[in-house]
Amino acid sequence: MSEAVEPTAPASGKNEGAILPSQALRRLIGPTGEIRLSQPLADNQLQPASLDLRLGLHAWRVRASFLPGESCTVADKLDAFGMHRMDISQGAVLEKGCVYIVPLMESLALSPAHSAMGNPKSSTGRVDVFTRLITDHGTEFDRIKPGYTGPLYAEIAPRTFSVLVRAGSTLSQLRIRREAGARGPEHAASQGLPPLPTGRVEPVTVDVLGAQSGGLIGYRAKLHAGLIDIDKRQQHAIEDFWEPVHASTRGQGLVLDPGEFYILASKESVAIPPDSAAEMVAYDTLVGEFRVHYAGFFDPGFGYGDAGGGARAVLEVRSYEVPFVLEHGQTVGRLIFEPLTEAPEMLYGGGTLASNYQRQGLALSKHFKPG
Repeated sequence: MSEAVEPTAPASGKNEGAILPSQALRRLIGPTGEIRLSQPLADNQLQPASLDLRLGLHAWRVRASFLPGESCTVADKLDAFGMHRMDISQGAVLEKGCVYIVPLMESLALSPAHSAMGNPKSSTGRVDVFTRLITDHGTEFDRIKPGYTGPLYAEIAPRTFSVLVRAGSTLSQLRIRREAGARGPEHAASQGLPPLPTGRVEPVTVDVLGAQSGGLIGYRAKLHAGLIDIDKRQQHAIEDFWEPVHASTRGQGLVLDPGEFYILASKESVAIPPDSAAEMVAYDTLVGEFRVHYAGFFDPGFGYGDAGGGARAVLEVRSYEVPFVLEHGQTVGRLIFEPLTEAPEMLYGGGTLASNYQRQGLALSKHFKPG
């Protein structure tokens, strides 16, 4: 196995704040807390440093993706761009090529010391469902300003496969960050506390040799496959949805076809220490015209401890405009490590926590039957 990726170098000299672990998130949940639920907390909804977000009862099919902007709510934009409202309480199909807005069962009343971030769950990205978090008066996707009070919505755009969802389905996650000013160097010194540590960055490269998997380096999605039930585990046959991709016998790398969706794996193994979380930067025009890794968050403990020195990062890859060659070991992204405010009460892959990808190599999402 390749050497595990762990943090080695500071990203900058600034204190960037820190991520709240599960027990801190639990303390924020309540009718008057910073995290408010329209339904009781579900089993396994809390992850080591994130909270799974649940779809509500209805979805709106919209004409286009949008950001509300500082002067509008999401409801204002739905009045302008909504096409029809769907009841998803008992299940409904979100069709590929369409855009939907779904109110979530969770809402926020953040303090000025806390901001929040959203990201797709790993299983969501691996079936090419593009989802982003939006808020009232929001000017960015997936980023929620300190002090925000209001509802949360998921924008959902299935790209390759149509999916069956229902109220309570979880497609995305929420992290809450304590802002640097809440415990930056000046505040820490005034309170007699050590400042929170700074973030660190490591490159991630791609494996197109497949030495660990008999030459298999990935999968390419079939363009006219069937429906995926987003809540079903190991129910779908791999061959109905994916074509295997093998290493070139001439060592010429992998040519990405424009518009095609691929599942690949990192050359390195990744191990996230218990005192950190990490995020994969999704896209960098300096390394090529392609997107890597929709679901770029790694909880504390991923690939750590008894996983044997790390687990490989699965890369969700799409090329744009022109064919593009990925070479073995080519840098395709960066892993940004972030400290936690305190040691987490649980780790990814530990105890009774349902962690689907702890010892993964090249792995499709949990929806597919073992190969």
